[in-house]
Amino acid sequence: MDVLMSYTFQVVALGTVILSIASAVIGSVSVIKGQSLIGDAIGHSTFPGVVLAFMLFNVMETYILVVGAMVMGAVAFFLIQLITHESKIPLDSALALILSGFFGLGMALKSYVQGHSNYRGTQGIDDFIFGQAAYILKSDVYLIIVTSVIGLSIFFIFYNELKIYMFDYIYAKSIGINIKLINALILIMTLAIISVGLKAVGAILIVNILIAPTVIGQLWSNRYGVVLTIASIVGALSAFIGTYVSTAFTGIPTGPAIILALSFFVIVSMLFSPKGFISRIIRNKRLGGAL
Repeated sequence: MDVLMSYTFQVVALGTVILSIASAVIGSVSVIKGQSLIGDAIGHSTFPGVVLAFMLFNVMETYILVVGAMVMGAVAFFLIQLITHESKIPLDSALALILSGFFGLGMALKSYVQGHSNYRGTQGIDDFIFGQAAYILKSDVYLIIVTSVIGLSIFFIFYNELKIYMFDYIYAKSIGINIKLINALILIMTLAIISVGLKAVGAILIVNILIAPTVIGQLWSNRYGVVLTIASIVGALSAFIGTYVSTAFTGIPTGPAIILALSFFVIVSMLFSPKGFISRIIRNKRLGGAL
């Protein structure tokens, strides 16, 4: 109860909850388009951008590090496109190469920075790997809120175009929807959410809050609006639980705590949702009995 009444916890929880809602909504596009792993590759690729930004400016300022993360994430995305379009390397192989290569670069740069006395305050870099809400500042929360509001605004302004693009790409092109613009908007929204969420959730696990809520929503409904509602609620609840656990118990990073909460809801949904294992077993038994 003391944790719940803490002002610091309330501020941090507000930031992670809003981040998770925005991630659930924006991440639904990648999930439905079957491009979830692109978000995973971009998430890992942002980490060297964080370290490089720190090396250039030698300050642990979130705004600067977020810009570095977005730039490197964009580079990774365009490299993925270049590899898949200009070579015979398939998408899954390109994603694996970019993900491991960029994250490995980030870890090497982190080791270099932490091993040289010229760089001060390097301890905070580790928070961008797994996330740690306990060290989120009020300015970080403001950045999360502003970015989430902008991302959600773009999403709902172009909601109809995005919905047609997701479910019927050919029809979207035929009625004159600007596919390049839609792709650019999706990339910008995804990059922004991933970048501002790194300190809270971490580069390794940030993709889970983009994917898992929509997966849960799809297990309970086939209607996109309902899926978005369920995804937002589950994402917000998981963020609150994860932030509470990481704040109440010393040494537990926020990212893993949030992902564990999300995983719990995934398991429950896989078992008890209308498309879950138990419901399927019951339907099969009823059909068998009817026959």
